[in-house]
Amino acid sequence: MNIKNRLLISLLFLLTLSFILFSSSAAAQEDRNVLVLEISGAITPVSDDIVADAISVAENEGYEALIITLNTPGGGLDETLRITEMIPQTNISVIGYVYPEGTQAWSAGTLILISTDVAAMAPFTVIGSAQPVTVTPSGSEPVNDSKIVNALVERAVENARMHGRNETAAGKFITENLNLNSETALEYGVIEYVAPSIEDLLVQIDGLEIKGRTLETAGAGTVYYEAPLRLSFMNIISNPIVSSLLMLLGVYAVILGISNPGFGAEVFGVVAIVLGLIGTGFDVNIAAIFLIVAGIALLALELQSPGVGVFGIAGMVCIVAGSVLLAPTDFPRNYSPAEFQRTIIASVVAPTVIMGLFLLFAMYKVLEVRKRKPQFGEIIGDPAIVHTPVSPESTGYVIHRGEYWKARSAEPLDKGEKVVIKEKDGVVLVVEKLKE
Repeated sequence: MNIKNRLLISLLFLLTLSFILFSSSAAAQEDRNVLVLEISGAITPVSDDIVADAISVAENEGYEALIITLNTPGGGLDETLRITEMIPQTNISVIGYVYPEGTQAWSAGTLILISTDVAAMAPFTVIGSAQPVTVTPSGSEPVNDSKIVNALVERAVENARMHGRNETAAGKFITENLNLNSETALEYGVIEYVAPSIEDLLVQIDGLEIKGRTLETAGAGTVYYEAPLRLSFMNIISNPIVSSLLMLLGVYAVILGISNPGFGAEVFGVVAIVLGLIGTGFDVNIAAIFLIVAGIALLALELQSPGVGVFGIAGMVCIVAGSVLLAPTDFPRNYSPAEFQRTIIASVVAPTVIMGLFLLFAMYKVLEVRKRKPQFGEIIGDPAIVHTPVSPESTGYVIHRGEYWKARSAEPLDKGEKVVIKEKDGVVLVVEKLKE
């Protein structure tokens, strides 16, 4: 074999080897994926279950990392704390990312972000407003219980220290309602990255060593987490607005079922109430339930027995008051800014007031009917006109106020004659000729 052939074989061998290595590298790159979990809206009683399931999927299916995108006004404190506890316990790298642009992660969302292995924000996003507040009739008031506030501050500071982040800012999120945009948060060391997209973030974090493993995320694929049907359904009904409205819808359905039995409204009402209770995690204000039950009883009493509307008005007041207490706006059930808590109250109370006004109007009409004199008694003595001949032997018809009535008379009457109604015998009017 001459030198020329040897060189050709060597070149072919090198090309084949390069192709195999390139293909293996490409295949390996295609196999590298990150799992993306979107948390959008309030942190609900099922949010921690969803995060736990997403972590389990990421661990079992070999994902490079789990990215949790945050766009939330906050939510339940207990669920938030459980989520922050899961992150250091998994061997998967958990990346918190406030995304997309123009959104925010307030209160509970901020606590989750500073507890993740890597914290990032998209441009024009905001974190903070983590001071616990409670909404009152006169406005909103901060929760000043030192036991609660100090515990919350210590937890936030320790989570920040665990990941080498700004401990002072972590405390001020709670004590001073500190708010930071993405650039300031990066400058203050609260987060590590600012990225306009998930793809850009994956390039920036490539090569980081987290939990004893070097991330290989540049060019990795993104797979969006889809919750199982059970968790998806629970996520819908656990929304604080949805769960509260379900219970109120159930209350009105039960009232309708009591007043008009036989249509199944009461069954639907019970199902709606049960779903609403499940959605709230059964953490329901007892006073709210008592007021609503009392309201149902008063409305049922008003609908079933004569009255002057006092029971109905009192019942509606009880239901409206109960709905205000029912809305999960008190800390720690709802760890979010006062504006979001007021939105929940408005979303629950507005339909209650509208339905209450409708019921009060209906009861007013019923009251009018109750006070009205019997219609048949009113027509005695009224004039009418003979439409078809009337005689002692046969009945005919007369017209009274535009309505046709069967009539009889002791004397023959011809069409067009004017008569006066003397009495009513069943459905037949007894008439006689009107004397001029």
